[in-house]
Amino acid sequence: MKPLIYDFSLEELEQWSKDNGEPAFRGGQIFDWLYVKRVNNFESMSNLSKALRAKLNEQFSIEALTEITKLESKDGTVKFLFGLHDDHAIETVIMKHNYGNSVCVTTQVGCRIGCTFCASTLGGLKRDLTAGEIVAQVVRSQQILDRRGERVSSIVIMGTGEPFENYDATMRFLRLMIHEKGLNIGQRHITVSTSGIVPNIYKFADEDTQINLAISIHAPNDALRSKLMPVNRRYPFDDVIESLRYYQAKTGRRVSFEYALIGGVNDQKEHAEELAGVLKTMLCHVNLIPVNHVPERKYVRTSRNDIFEFQRILADHGVNVTIRREQGHDIAAACGQLRAKHMELG
Repeated sequence: MKPLIYDFSLEELEQWSKDNGEPAFRGGQIFDWLYVKRVNNFESMSNLSKALRAKLNEQFSIEALTEITKLESKDGTVKFLFGLHDDHAIETVIMKHNYGNSVCVTTQVGCRIGCTFCASTLGGLKRDLTAGEIVAQVVRSQQILDRRGERVSSIVIMGTGEPFENYDATMRFLRLMIHEKGLNIGQRHITVSTSGIVPNIYKFADEDTQINLAISIHAPNDALRSKLMPVNRRYPFDDVIESLRYYQAKTGRRVSFEYALIGGVNDQKEHAEELAGVLKTMLCHVNLIPVNHVPERKYVRTSRNDIFEFQRILADHGVNVTIRREQGHDIAAACGQLRAKHMELG
């Protein structure tokens, strides 16, 4: 299997050019073709010699993703199921907002975190994606938006998988996304979400970036969180909160908390009061997410009235809180649902 060219940084492409008897600036030209002109084959790189294009084709792959399924929602959300070189499949979602287009990317094939309300964990973890396979999801999304004269304005790393269990590839992906000679996505327009891999929250705090951090919390205490998220047994609730306090002390940045409301499980008034007690001293934002129904799970959605009551209690305690606007509900746009269906059929 030839290495994927999206796995390489500008500096590495410049070095490759020199190693192959070319001036370093050829690496910059290749990088420009990949991220600014966004071609999908080496032959189109017309300011490179035929010999160099042949060498690129011989040594690298540029095709990372094969479209298996494309679903379009009435609200403009587009969900893709992409095939990889080893017959695994991953999901990528383009979401249309009033402020622009957001792409939700996947970092692993499957997931081992085991959240009991999520379809992503069905079938467990198969493998990590390379940085280039994550990059390719954004490049493909931008190529699609190019046809409409639009661009990717933000990225959320909230697809299938735990980014902080594929930390090095995730950070390499992020550096490629923010590169000023590439797609040049603003750091504050990128959010990475973790279920609370404590050692790498500390590591991320020390990275000195402006990239947003979101935490999947889903419960206000250790006992309930362990039932919903087995990862909490490895990295307990209090340790997660402590690591986030370090992150805030180091960066001065706000943390987002994602809280999936599950009917009769974690959506009662006492849960809201307890959560407010933990978060009211933190610079944070809580995003309440009415849980998606997953056929393989038994959970039900929280009633509309209870969602608003939960929001009110948090707000009354001074916690910044919103309810996530649902997108792609008619096309099973929640993480893992399309892939799970594909695995069934396969």
